Amino acid sequence: MGIKGLSRLLLFVLLLCATTGWGAEMKGRSSTQALWFINDFNNRRQVELAEYLRLSVIKIDEAGKFAIYGYGRGTQDLNNGEGLNGRLYYLYGEYRDLYDKLDIRMGRRFVNLSAGTAIIDGAQLDLKNVGPVAFTVLGGRDVVFGLDGEIGHEGNYALGMAAYLAGFRKTDLDVSWFRKWDAGDVSRDVVGASFKQYLFDRIKLYSDARYDLTSEVFSEVLAGVKYFPTAKLIFTGEWFQSYPTFDTTSIFSVFAVNRYQEGVFRADYTITDKIAVNAGYSRQDYGDDGFADVYEVGCTLRPVDTVTVGLAYDKRQGVGGRLDGGIFDATWDATKELQLAGGLTVDAYRRDFFPSTSGDQIAQKYWLGGKYRLAQNMRASLRIEDDITETRNSNVQGRFIFDYDF
Repeated sequence: MGIKGLSRLLLFVLLLCATTGWGAEMKGRSSTQALWFINDFNNRRQVELAEYLRLSVIKIDEAGKFAIYGYGRGTQDLNNGEGLNGRLYYLYGEYRDLYDKLDIRMGRRFVNLSAGTAIIDGAQLDLKNVGPVAFTVLGGRDVVFGLDGEIGHEGNYALGMAAYLAGFRKTDLDVSWFRKWDAGDVSRDVVGASFKQYLFDRIKLYSDARYDLTSEVFSEVLAGVKYFPTAKLIFTGEWFQSYPTFDTTSIFSVFAVNRYQEGVFRADYTITDKIAVNAGYSRQDYGDDGFADVYEVGCTLRPVDTVTVGLAYDKRQGVGGRLDGGIFDATWDATKELQLAGGLTVDAYRRDFFPSTSGDQIAQKYWLGGKYRLAQNMRASLRIEDDITETRNSNVQGRFIFDYDF
């Protein structure tokens, strides 16, 4: 949906607010932004103006069960020939607690199941309060965005179903099925599950899995545990597996790929309210005897109440090359209204498949930023950064944001 369609829908919402007899309330945020950067597609500097608008209309009916939610953006390129562009991410009506058992959502919205995600023009029904299990059914036109707007076509649809436990304070479990069509042909067919379990107020078990019915393979599997021996100490262990799958209508679906696996161990410890440290290790398996080891350490310091300093270092060695990198950032609350920040990132790396005769390659990023609260409902922020890499000696880019809450 382009700028014209977005304007019509927003006009409809405003007229609805003006005509309702129950004193509907409209809340939201207008975010006006100016961006400047180098366009990687044509290697030219680009300046854009953007407007992001998020709104919610509530108390439309006397019972307060019906509401409308919307979010979209419009951008105008000032110097690079891309012109005016718009995206409507969601705009839907929601009616909750029909017969105290059914929630209905209709319109454009982002849907998220353990089996898959999409933006759809359609409907979602949530059946609840019917026992220990609740149900979700959703479906509609699959909305696909490209660089210049929507690129979907006739025959793009999505359908999903889910069942999940309800009313269990320490246990979450859901199973779901999600299918997409491209020009009438099945492009995705996935079943998924998600699980969380809290034990003894000190342990959290969690896992996610997706099984691709078309490829007959687990495309994603995650299993993890978090252990909290004290309120200040957290141990995390995870195993992740990914097998890339593609839409059946994509040319990439015929290419052979490797399974990726990763094991992670991490510890986070808050020593005092002014010192926190963390350390982690990851073992990466790319298949075909390709392995890599990643080590990470970091800390957060608050030398005074108004200053926060972050330090991080990571080292990777194994298949593909090696990397040593560090991050430094600092935040200063100069006043109640003004916050200043800055930082730098430096990476020294060497690629096995792009050998460098001059030793390690260096990538650097330097940035400065600030936030200022003009009023309770108005804020402005600015961030400017410069990237220095092997391909560019300088790449200055930035973003100015003015947020207004209404």
